Amino acid sequence: MKAVTNNGLLWYNSFMSIQAQVQTNEVRFNQVLLVLGSLTAFGPLSIDMYLPSFPAIAEDLHASLSSVQLSLAAFFIGLALGQIFYGPLTDRFGRKPPLYLGMGIYTLASLVCAFTKNVEMLIAFRFLQALGSCSGVVISRAAVRDLFSQQDTAKVFSLLMLITGIAPILAPLLGGYISTTFGWRAIFLLLAILSAACLFAVLFFLPETHKPDARVRIQDSFKIYGKIFKDRRFLGFAISGGAAQAGMFAYITGSPFVFINHFGVPAEKFGWIFGTNALGLIISSQINGRLLMRWGYEDILGKIYWWLAGMGVVLAVAGFSNWNFWGVAIPVFLFVASLGMSFPNSSAGAMATQKQSAGSASALLGTLQFTISACFSAIVSKLHDGTILPMCGTMAVCGLLSLVIYKMMVKPA
Repeated sequence: MKAVTNNGLLWYNSFMSIQAQVQTNEVRFNQVLLVLGSLTAFGPLSIDMYLPSFPAIAEDLHASLSSVQLSLAAFFIGLALGQIFYGPLTDRFGRKPPLYLGMGIYTLASLVCAFTKNVEMLIAFRFLQALGSCSGVVISRAAVRDLFSQQDTAKVFSLLMLITGIAPILAPLLGGYISTTFGWRAIFLLLAILSAACLFAVLFFLPETHKPDARVRIQDSFKIYGKIFKDRRFLGFAISGGAAQAGMFAYITGSPFVFINHFGVPAEKFGWIFGTNALGLIISSQINGRLLMRWGYEDILGKIYWWLAGMGVVLAVAGFSNWNFWGVAIPVFLFVASLGMSFPNSSAGAMATQKQSAGSASALLGTLQFTISACFSAIVSKLHDGTILPMCGTMAVCGLLSLVIYKMMVKPA
């Protein structure tokens, strides 16, 4: 009887130990996921939060609206160029040290933007702000690749989009309220505070997922990039995903004019349109996570690119025919929402090809995609003619390009 009791106690203690370990692992997973999601959210926050403040910034700094728009273009360029430098650093020194550097740069640049006296300084430090935020984008992708398998990587990217997708919903609404109540400079003060808090979270809650590797030499980084660049499948996933992402950047650049100036939507209500589209992106990213339980990410990606191409054709017709508000708003929503399925799957496909150089691959992936996006964003601004056609036509080109590139570079393999 005593032996039975002892065995029962041993079994119970063993069970409780396993249960505690599982709960601890779940807590750690949630903490890591939250930190990684916060790191990737700084890009959308920095882009979307100050959009409703453009007129106020132009008036306060005695600058033209087009000059203020250049600060957005400078941020896009910084996102495109900055990521390429973090790849070799994170493979050589580990994931966290370059992250400390990047978030420190972001915090300081945000403070300078908050107290700037002219638009030229705003443009310059928006560029530096982007260089800092790149660290979070690159290192979060690399950390996910360090921790998870190929198929699970796509699922985790979908979960991250649930966290980061909240930023485009809340950012314009919060930014509009802050700008109206406290002035536009308070937006950059808030970004500085958030980045400092995130730096604290990285220090205490994010484990190091990649030990420093002395074999990686910074001077050989271009050789590493050259090797990755020769991978046809990596390029196919990266460029097709970049073309799809460029469609969203075309929308971000053109939507303030299209909805506020052309369709007469009040500036304080513009955030609701922006937030609705971002909510659609979040929902589709979570549907994507469910679909990945049954299908591979390549199967889903092939179908979603057809959808983007179709929505692109509808938007092209809307632009040429000058459709009304709903005729533009609905296909824009369906286009942007479906990106919740293209982003995680194209990123997972590209990262799956590069296990040994995940940091460099993540950097090159981001650089390619944001360079493509910055180019199409500039095209929308350059083609501005007072109509909805530049935004709609550019989004259409992006949707069609994503399908063509995927079919040519990925599907044959």
